[in-house]
Amino acid sequence: MVKIVLDVNGGDYSPSELVLGAIKAVNEINDLKMILCGPKTEIEQILAKNKCDLNKFEIIDAPDTITNMDIPTVAIKQKTESSLYKTFETLRLNEDVCAMVSAGSTGALLTGAFLRIGRIKGVSRPALCPILPTVDRPDGQVAIIDSGANVDCKPINLLHFAVMGNAYLKNVYGIENPRIALLNIGTEEKKGNELAHETYPLLKNLEGINFVGNMEARELLSGDVDLVVTDGFGGNVLLKSTEGAVLNLLKLLKNDIKSHFSSLIGALFMKGTFKRIKQRMDYNKKAGGVLLGCKKLVVKAHGSSKAESIFQSILLAYNMNKANLCKIIEEEISKVDIEINE
Repeated sequence: MVKIVLDVNGGDYSPSELVLGAIKAVNEINDLKMILCGPKTEIEQILAKNKCDLNKFEIIDAPDTITNMDIPTVAIKQKTESSLYKTFETLRLNEDVCAMVSAGSTGALLTGAFLRIGRIKGVSRPALCPILPTVDRPDGQVAIIDSGANVDCKPINLLHFAVMGNAYLKNVYGIENPRIALLNIGTEEKKGNELAHETYPLLKNLEGINFVGNMEARELLSGDVDLVVTDGFGGNVLLKSTEGAVLNLLKLLKNDIKSHFSSLIGALFMKGTFKRIKQRMDYNKKAGGVLLGCKKLVVKAHGSSKAESIFQSILLAYNMNKANLCKIIEEEISKVDIEINE
């Protein structure tokens, strides 16, 4: 039986949508057991109202919540009755619990993962790796590593990010030879800051990865690469600016259509197209980002996740465990350390 622990208090729609996501997960995955950390009475009421096997659930009462207003380092140490703290402790203290999912405070989740779970041997720093859809094909996607866990980085960190992201895409998403690019202000090899200059040759000369060179931010959704490697500052700016640009473009399109009668008529014929585009860009239908490099699996769902997104995040954690991802990352990182030392 695969055991995954869920922070039920995390997110804008807790606890109901998170519990519903967990219910869908156990109903669709036969060998899954969910441990729910949150307000016990509320969780029991939600479970009782929905069709599910109660034997596939365990509840850990956690009445408190770590919010975005809390200082992460302080909250993780002091809010010991919070759902996120108890989620970390459940993951840390139980060998048979393989992964956790939370839609709560990103800062607290990163801090807790560093302090309570720890790094895989050889990993210089864990890194956040979300996935976005691309425009090249309906199932196209691109991953960004790091997207906010490490604001300041050294070349060795980015090298490890590339190795971990490569292992993730190959073993969980089945991409045989992921195309890996370094985020930069130009495609030429000599472009960029000191970090880019020092990282480029490390990626270029590393065996076992398909490094395709530098990539400009405007090409993120093109489908030309599978993994973008960057520091957490640049990655977070890239992620949020892309999300913002897409949302505002859709809003602009909607407002313009409403302002012209002829556009409204045309929009009726394109209703299906607009619906498909909206579905592709809707994060509530997709899994969250993963924190690669921790001793156990950590998935960060979007704060506004509803049941479907929580289900997808749990499914992602389940698939990463089935792929034995942590062990694979440890093995791949050990090869890199040998190459650098030699």
